[in-house]
Amino acid sequence: MPGHECHHCKAWIAPGEPHDCWTTTEAALTADLSEDLRDAWERLRETAVEFGEQRIYASGTAIMFSRNVCYFFVRPRRSHLQVCVFLGRKVRAPLIRRVEQKSAAKLAHIIHLTHRDQVEPPLTDWLREAYRLPDELVAKKARQRSGKQSRPLTKRRTAAGDDRREGKPSASKPTATSGRTAGAAARRRGAAGRS
Repeated sequence: MPGHECHHCKAWIAPGEPHDCWTTTEAALTADLSEDLRDAWERLRETAVEFGEQRIYASGTAIMFSRNVCYFFVRPRRSHLQVCVFLGRKVRAPLIRRVEQKSAAKLAHIIHLTHRDQVEPPLTDWLREAYRLPDELVAKKARQRSGKQSRPLTKRRTAAGDDRREGKPSASKPTATSGRTAGAAARRRGAAGRS
């Protein structure tokens, strides 16, 4: 039978049949959550909204919390909420399952939530830190650029350096040739004085 299997949801798709399992909604992803997980999800979402302007949207199997870039996302599971928080440093804590390097400046911290009481410090502090991270990275790049521009672009030129470029021996450092010549002249003067 012609057609193909969706690599994402594994559904069989007949030729010409429209299929888009990647686009979804928050409601669809959280519909089957238990009461405890739903409470945890609602508290987590409310906490994030308080940070300020952002975009919250569903994509694939996750709900993304994004400013210019995603700063954390949630994957609803049957037994827990998998929360991935992007920080600029590695954090070690019992709540964090693992840490993965995602770029030179960001590390993904994987956390499993099972109850709304877990949505409190230090988790809320990490979320706020992740929300602010894009601003800090932009400021850091700006400081690095301005630091490079403030350095003098010309090299110091010395008389010795000018002489070397023109092929002349430096006046400040005697060369081996000039030392031998001076020694020979002194010997000649000494021999002339003795005679």
